[in-house]
Order: sequence, then structure tokens, then C-alpha cells
Amino acid sequence: MRWKKSAAVLLSLAAFCLFALSLGAPGAQAAGKKLRVAFVLLESIDDHGWNTAHHDGIEYLKQRLGDQVEVSYIENVADPGQAERVLRECARQGYDLIFGTTFGHMEPIYKVAGEFPNTRFMHCAGFKTRPNLGTYMVRIEQAEYLAGYMAGLMGFRNVGTVATMPIPEVVRGINAFTLGLLRGLGESRTPHDAARVNTIVWLKSWRAAKSETALAERLAASGHDLVRAMADTSDSSVAACRKGVPAIGYGTDSVKYGAACALTSTIFEWGRVYEDVVQAVLAGTWKSEEVFTGFEAGGIALAPFGKAVPKAVAAKVLALKAKMAAGEDMSFAGPVCDQAGTERIKMDGKASDKELLSMLWFVKGVSGSLPK
Repeated sequence: MRWKKSAAVLLSLAAFCLFALSLGAPGAQAAGKKLRVAFVLLESIDDHGWNTAHHDGIEYLKQRLGDQVEVSYIENVADPGQAERVLRECARQGYDLIFGTTFGHMEPIYKVAGEFPNTRFMHCAGFKTRPNLGTYMVRIEQAEYLAGYMAGLMGFRNVGTVATMPIPEVVRGINAFTLGLLRGLGESRTPHDAARVNTIVWLKSWRAAKSETALAERLAASGHDLVRAMADTSDSSVAACRKGVPAIGYGTDSVKYGAACALTSTIFEWGRVYEDVVQAVLAGTWKSEEVFTGFEAGGIALAPFGKAVPKAVAAKVLALKAKMAAGEDMSFAGPVCDQAGTERIKMDGKASDKELLSMLWFVKGVSGSLPK
């Protein structure tokens, strides 16, 4: 386990750390005292995807509030038992605010938060809360919808997606991309099989470089005209490029990590989320809540379009993005049917946050199923 710090304060100074523990309920930060913030990361910060995006958010936080916070992060905390130990140690050492940055941290952080009621916790992509434990996620499905819309406008009708784990976050991303793809195909009048425009293959892991590469190569070899990456690295996008098939990246801008053929990438912008949470703690206004934001709050982004994306297509995509940023989210606007043809979202309706955060069914247009 490696610790990184933003201030020269040694973790071995136990007396100082224990002093930071408050005996009362969490309130405004004492004047002149830096807020101590810890981030527990799933893997290393150089994965070029999920964890790199979180690290970028941490750096943004330090740049914005560096004189008010002392920030640490711990890498490669994947095992639930390990996560519980690390989270508990952070709380014992007097951190005021602790972030668990992956779905798999949910049970450990929920347990540890119950043991330390005067420490604030935030968990990414989960759904369990306590008075001192909130959750946060960004509406990456908005960016997914736009990436799919772009692909459809360009006539891609046989997409292959390298999916990671069968949880709602991943499923709704696949669904949003597919719905956007179908919209774009309709507008571009591209002939297509509406039941099979996006084929899913499962990595069954957040990160597995060899498997990501192998799955992307398999999709390219079997005739898929576009590879959609969803893993914590850019390896599947890079593999697609090597095979001469365009890609769409995920998490960070895949072009930066060798995927020159990427048409765009859907990007997590955690910095704004982290700044808002920390500002609330500093002001004494923080409360346990389920933070769920998108383009309107700067939580997500689309990477710059590749040279292969026509200007007219880019303009259409950016027009929809502007609407989303203004609060008009059409990513799951009805009617929406599942693979069996059953209407899940009615005409003139839209998916609720509860439905999005618990989504475990695929829309019509997805070829594949949830792994057992």
C-alpha cells in the first residue's frame, strides 16, 4: 500500500492525528485548521482510466483548495477486507472526510462509518447511506448517450462493447450508448437491425490488460465496425486501433494513452464533485445525501472529437450536450423497451434516479446478457 500526501505531515504522528477526532457531531471546520481528506483508490493512479480520473479530481481539489485541505490517497485497495482495514485506519488517524472511490468499497465503508459516527464518509457509485455517509456518482450515461448518438450519425451499426462488471453503473452506460446509437442511426437513415446494434462481451473485471486486448481484437476480427471501451484502462481502445477499427474511450481521453483512432471518450470529471463536497464540509453545511450530477454541474465531459468525426456530426452532438447542460436530459426519455420488447419507460416519461441507479436490464438494441 502506498500513501501520497499533499503536506509534510507524517502519518506516524499518532497523537496529532488522534487530536483531530471530534467528540461532537460534524460541523464547520475550525478556523485555521486544515481539513484532512483521504481517498481510497481501487487500483493505481496510472491505469489511464477510472483511477487516473479520480487522481485528476484529487489534483483539481488540491489546486482549488490547497491552502484549506491536507489530502492523502491510498492506491490498490480492491479486496473488501483490505478496504475495511484501510478505511478504519484512516478514521483512526483522524481524517475528517474519507472517500471510497469504487462500488466494491460499499460494504466496508458502510461498516466503518457505523464505527466512527463523527467522521464523514462519501462512497462512489454505491447506494447505502448513514447520517455520516453519503454517496456520489456522475451521470456518465449522458456522455454515453452522446457518444452513441455520434456513432449512429456516422453510420456505425455493429458496435462491440468491452463491458466490465454487471452492476447498474455499467448497465445504464451500455443502455444509454445504445439508445443514442439508435437515435443517430435513425437520423442518418442508416439501415440497421434495431435489435442488434451493440454487442456486449464481458471482461468480468474492472481491469485486465490482456483480456481487454483479446476481447477488443475478437470484436474487430468478427466484423464489428466500432469498439466501445468501458474498462479502467485504454487497452481495448488501443487494441482496436491496432486492428484498424475506430474506438470510443472511457473514463479519460484514450487518445492521450495511445488510442489515436478514438472518435471521442466519455470522461469522468470528479474534481468539481470533490470541491463541492469539501466546500460543504468546510462551511458546516455538509449532510448525508446521494449526489448524482452530470453536464449541468461539470461532473462529466466528452473528449475532443477525432479528425474522423465530420463537423456536422460534431455540431449535432454538441447541440444535445448544451441541452443536457441546461437540464434537459434525454438519455432515458421514453418510450424505452427492453430486449424482450416490454415497455420499461413510457412515452413522455423518463427514468427516475432510483431506476437508473438500480438498472439491471438491457434496452432493445443490445445483443448479449448479464453474466451469471
